[in-house]
Amino acid sequence: MVNLSVDIGGLIIKNPVMTASGTCGNGEELVDFMNISDLGALVVKGTTLEARQGNEYPRMAETASGMLNTIGLQNKGARYFHDELYPRIEHLNDNIIVNVSGSKIEDYVTVAEMLSDLPNCTAIEVNISCPNVKEGGLAFGTSCPAAATVTQEVRKVWKRHMMVKLSPNVTSIADIAKAVEDEGADSVSLVNTFLAMAIDAKTRKPVLSTITGGLSGPAIKPIALRMVWQVYNAIKIPVIGMGGIMNATDAVEFMLAGSTAIQVGTATFIDPATCTKVIAGIEEYCIEQGVKDVKELIGGMIS
Repeated sequence: MVNLSVDIGGLIIKNPVMTASGTCGNGEELVDFMNISDLGALVVKGTTLEARQGNEYPRMAETASGMLNTIGLQNKGARYFHDELYPRIEHLNDNIIVNVSGSKIEDYVTVAEMLSDLPNCTAIEVNISCPNVKEGGLAFGTSCPAAATVTQEVRKVWKRHMMVKLSPNVTSIADIAKAVEDEGADSVSLVNTFLAMAIDAKTRKPVLSTITGGLSGPAIKPIALRMVWQVYNAIKIPVIGMGGIMNATDAVEFMLAGSTAIQVGTATFIDPATCTKVIAGIEEYCIEQGVKDVKELIGGMIS
């Protein structure tokens, strides 16, 4: 048997596979396709202090080897999540990670405080990196001082595991990672989507209502893999990798580049059971390679 459990800065999870925020709603959408408790952790969609309607339609589009989205953090707000959604999903997994977003630092802090009494909310993912929100998100994720300040302020009120989600739309993602590490982040997750766009040649109009949006899927995998490797070699806290992971081989590559755990996102739109297949595939890979503990893969690339 292979030991699949990993330690993410004190947060022990049964295997290194998580959902990616925004790609499975709050987990209920996947219960007909897989056993959510099989996941290392369930990462739910972005939650903001106040309810958001999101951006105008159209806000999703297929591209070559990828997907564009400009959802705009549509959600019913932190109070609704706390009082209505959490009681419905708390049994799905022992590790529920809530993606926390905001337009200003005070929003992040308030949401973190609101979530602090939920027992199975063992971590938050502080989203400083959303490219499809007109205010906030991207601004915090592209500046070392801003990223550091958000992390510092949330750290004051959140005593459990704090993961910070990084934007790839920066000059040096390693510098951002070091900035949040210095202010108390327990781990970093990367990468979020790349700022991108599409045009309809027939109408000569942009495909998305906001013109630009976030690109995810296989098209971004090689760049995401490079960024994970750079960050792994720049910081001491764990890295959670994502970006175009479609199968177990992709997941293993991210672990070899330095990921302690990985998140699966766009692939679930093609096959909602992808996460469980990735878990099984990682175990099969380890057996074939004679690896008894999946932690041996972390940063195991031979150069």
